[in-house]
Amino acid sequence: MEKTFVGIRDVDEETFRKFRSLAIERKMKIGEALSLAMKKMMNDKNKEGKKKIGIINIKPLDFGKGTENSSEEIDKIIYGV
Repeated sequence: MEKTFVGIRDVDEETFRKFRSLAIERKMKIGEALSLAMKKMMNDKNKEGKKKIGIINIKPLDFGKGTENSSEEIDKIIYGV
């Protein structure tokens, strides 16, 4: 992989210090850590190119036949409803 020199302006100093210390803690060079962060940011985008937003992206799970009322049954056990 080709390496490129990049100069970046307007980086928050506090954020950079924390990022740098995390990279050092993980025994990584700043460039490696930044490349990893950029790749993660690109992977976090959904198909429309928007950043994923927490709980909105959670898909419901199917626990199989006979579990359709599990939530209500759990509420009865926990809350006595």
